[in-house]
Amino acid sequence: MNIPNPLRIALSLCLALLLPRAHAVLEVEITQGVEGAIPIAIAQFQGSGAVSERVDGVIESDLHNSGLFDTLPPTRFPADAAAPGGPDLSAWRATGVDYLVTGAVEPDGPDHYRVRAELWNVLSAQPVRDLSVRAAAGSLRRAGHQIADRIYEELTGERGAFDTRIAYVAVRQRPDGARRFLLQIADSDGHGAQTVYDSPQPLMSPTWSPDGRRIAYVSFESGRAAVYVQELATGKRRQVSGGQGAHSAPAWSPDGRRLAMAISVNGNFDIHVLELASGRLSRLTHHRAIDTEPSWSADGSEIYFTSDRGRGPQIYRIPASGGTARRVTFEGRYNASADVAPDGRELALVHLGDGSYRIATFDLAHASVQVLTQGRLDESPSFAPNGRLILYATQHRGRGVLAAVSRDGRIQVRLSTPDEDVREPAWGPYRRD
Repeated sequence: MNIPNPLRIALSLCLALLLPRAHAVLEVEITQGVEGAIPIAIAQFQGSGAVSERVDGVIESDLHNSGLFDTLPPTRFPADAAAPGGPDLSAWRATGVDYLVTGAVEPDGPDHYRVRAELWNVLSAQPVRDLSVRAAAGSLRRAGHQIADRIYEELTGERGAFDTRIAYVAVRQRPDGARRFLLQIADSDGHGAQTVYDSPQPLMSPTWSPDGRRIAYVSFESGRAAVYVQELATGKRRQVSGGQGAHSAPAWSPDGRRLAMAISVNGNFDIHVLELASGRLSRLTHHRAIDTEPSWSADGSEIYFTSDRGRGPQIYRIPASGGTARRVTFEGRYNASADVAPDGRELALVHLGDGSYRIATFDLAHASVQVLTQGRLDESPSFAPNGRLILYATQHRGRGVLAAVSRDGRIQVRLSTPDEDVREPAWGPYRRD
């Protein structure tokens, strides 16, 4: 593959994607975990075999794939693991786990279930927390994610992000050789993939609204790059950018009322802000260099962007109300595609080092870069809503896959589909429904 366009405005970035099937499940593989992971067992939930989804399996997978938990395989469960009357914690203690999750899936009205779940401290032989939730028949996987989030928060002190969604772009080749570009969303573990929009023309740069109900993205269906906003619940979509030139790299403001984007002016890209309600467009940068890839600060007061005005791609920032742009990154000759951490303290970005494009974090207070990944062509970083992991696109065995890395670089996860390529990932916000 060619060296990536740091400004992500070239059509070739989309055309480089290969060809996935629809609704394929992203398979999660831990490539690096942490020492001292919390030993935990997820006992088989009573009644779970009678429903379409094994809730206990979802919980186990979420915790295991986080890299922070060492989950006990069923082959090492005590003989009375599913015994009624409560768990024999002394038997579980002998397996070496510190915590145990038990539960049951019970009918609770038409097409609904009560998922009873309880977290136990095996060492102290005490229950820790009731984790029970009510779920529709078609939402049992989500119930598993919700319970996993509660376990994660209880044991780490940090909010979980299993009950969230990701978006990404894929390309399918039909039997007649024609290409279809697909914008897809899936649960954070890659399950439940849905096609949001299917187009014969390239799709790029999906980004979630802060409430998770809409996605903005770039489509070439009109013959040039334009920004569209689509409602996920209804499928209703509208073009929000128009006029002459190309419009790319949309980014939602934290209040969801504005979109920053790169718009070509006389063949050159500058940063603009669009008020969605009024359609009013304000131009922020006025420079002969290419300014693109905007990303809002956590409080919405500033916009970070990529510019080559310093003779190479670097990150700059400018007040969201307009003003003077100031350079942010200086370490290395290539820093691009910034995504702001939820706490506003760091940027995730693509950094060129040792001839490879890798995901790094940039500490805003100390102006320091920490390289996190080891790939040769890593791109499109996107923070999880709790800031713990960074989702990104990379190459594995000659094809595009998604991967995630923890903010400290200690946990590495790869999400892949057999014989498929996926690109342009974006991690959605916490769900409000």
